[in-house]
Amino acid sequence: MAKKQKNIYVNLTIEKYVAEGKCISHLADGKVIFIEHAIPADQVTVLVTKSKKDFAQGRITKINVPSPLRQQAFCSHFGTCGGCQWQSLPYTQQLQFKQQQVVDQLTRISRQPLPECLPILGCTETEYYRNKLEFTFSNKKYLSTEEISNKEISPYQDVAGYHVRGIFDKIIDIDTCYLQAEPTNAIRNFVKQYAIANQLPFYDLRMHTGWLRTMQIRLCKTGELMVNIVTKYFDNVHTIGLCTALQNNFPAITTLLYTINNKVNDSYLGLNPVIFSGSGYAIEQLGKFKFIIGPKSFFQTNTNQALNLYQVTKNFAQLKEGDVLYDLYCGTGSIGIFCSDKASKIIGVEMVEEAVESAKENAQLNNITNAHFFTGAAEKICDDAFFALHGKPNVIITDPPRAGMHDALIQALLRIAAPTIVYVSCNPATQARDVALLGIKYNITKLQPVDMFPHTHHIENVLQLKLRMDILN
Repeated sequence: MAKKQKNIYVNLTIEKYVAEGKCISHLADGKVIFIEHAIPADQVTVLVTKSKKDFAQGRITKINVPSPLRQQAFCSHFGTCGGCQWQSLPYTQQLQFKQQQVVDQLTRISRQPLPECLPILGCTETEYYRNKLEFTFSNKKYLSTEEISNKEISPYQDVAGYHVRGIFDKIIDIDTCYLQAEPTNAIRNFVKQYAIANQLPFYDLRMHTGWLRTMQIRLCKTGELMVNIVTKYFDNVHTIGLCTALQNNFPAITTLLYTINNKVNDSYLGLNPVIFSGSGYAIEQLGKFKFIIGPKSFFQTNTNQALNLYQVTKNFAQLKEGDVLYDLYCGTGSIGIFCSDKASKIIGVEMVEEAVESAKENAQLNNITNAHFFTGAAEKICDDAFFALHGKPNVIITDPPRAGMHDALIQALLRIAAPTIVYVSCNPATQARDVALLGIKYNITKLQPVDMFPHTHHIENVLQLKLRMDILN
């Protein structure tokens, strides 16, 4: 390795993958440098973008000698679109890196003794695995370096696709996306061409003008297909015309909605989707259970792997007849309902009111009468009085967002001391942080990574925590 000029290193060898899509190498002075979009054994030229006392960050300007692990990406948008970061890496190798990430972070952060890690559960389908996608319509196209140099190509184009990481006001114009099965690509391209043909104004993300904003498509394993068109304002001719054309051209759509959003952001918070046709929701199935999914509902976006994830969770819960089960951060109640066979009572807690209403509907749909769901932040609701009122849990399942659990909730769990906690996480780092605190009373007894998102660096992990014998006795 030689330093070519200030802040540029030539023939830097990528050493290993660490986490969150980053690999590491070492500079001439021994300082570790974190690099994105790299693969172990790549020899690269790197521009140092940030240098601190103990570490540096850099970006690749040239791959001099590609790693033997590198392969050709199958999507033409790879490298520009940030939806998939690892198409250039064989899936078997992705799984190895993800499992190692889980073990490394639990070891380093939790500092708790670990059982043997069960082999990561990979996906049988690594393309078209998502049940939901959301596309953005914009009047500004993101241009590649080659397109920028071509004076005949203008960024002022009406496009439909995805945001570019770090650039909020330009959209990658997607031709074919491999994340969701057809007719998703056909629907997106139809709406785009219909809007252009009828001179419907695409949204300007910087000026907050225009009409056509986003579109959500959910395709369930049951065959149900839900589409929600989001526009800045209601226009009787344009709104009804677009929805009518879409329904006529795609009779497979089982429910079609439109939503008015005149806010600056694209969040669904406070919005009220309007049913154009169908029931206004879709029904998905996991095992023997069915779930109602509305346009604002959270549901695991990989249905096949959700079944595996929930089965692991259920196995780790080891419920016995008559057990009281608490489902924290329960969303639409799917995990608690899936694990309900032996529980005498299910107590679900979720801060999103619409999700709680869906959870109640899902319990009713599956003829589950012993499930009770409550709206509010888990760290505020789950105090000693709440546990006293609804019964001491035998098993607690917690599935928090990426930020992990609030410290107040962790302290409440330590006080209630349920014999078993099953911790489902989409962020092994925050899971490890929380487990370090729970380690005062709990041991990690089972460990199972589950890959929900092939070709990305995201990984789910399920831990079984058992109350220590000295505490139990």
